[in-house]
Amino acid sequence: MEKKETIGKLSHDLLYKDDQVHLVDQQRAMQEKYEENVIEACERGKKLYTNQDFFVVVLTKKERLMMNVLRHYYFPRPTCPTPEWDQAVYAYSFADDHLQFIWVIPSKDTCKFLKDSALEIPADERELLSFVLDFEDGTLLAMAKAYNGEKTNSIILEKGR
Repeated sequence: MEKKETIGKLSHDLLYKDDQVHLVDQQRAMQEKYEENVIEACERGKKLYTNQDFFVVVLTKKERLMMNVLRHYYFPRPTCPTPEWDQAVYAYSFADDHLQFIWVIPSKDTCKFLKDSALEIPADERELLSFVLDFEDGTLLAMAKAYNGEKTNSIILEKGR
């Protein structure tokens, strides 16, 4: 039986390898199962939150001891999360049986880079820049509060929602 290498060994080998891993190849490898995992989290949400709307959140975390290893965590939740770095959010509509992409916020460093380089950002990255700017100015927070039936300027829920 063939033994699989651990993520720790692969991480170590990549760190000390003379050849640089091409970032595009690394990104493709990370995204291979992304959509499949989002759909799986949505299916779990349908079972947990029967007959109601919910959200699917994807968090990206860097391993503490293996800095070149990123992991995605996919989970459904009944409320829209507060926007934060390294997060993607989808809204599931029970009435339409439809999963809609809401936003993605990259890492803190990437947000800073995008803001600092806003005039040089290629057209295909403008939507990401837009999410970053909406995160920074509070637009995404207002959107999350609206989804949750919260008043814009408080933590109190509106009645009747």
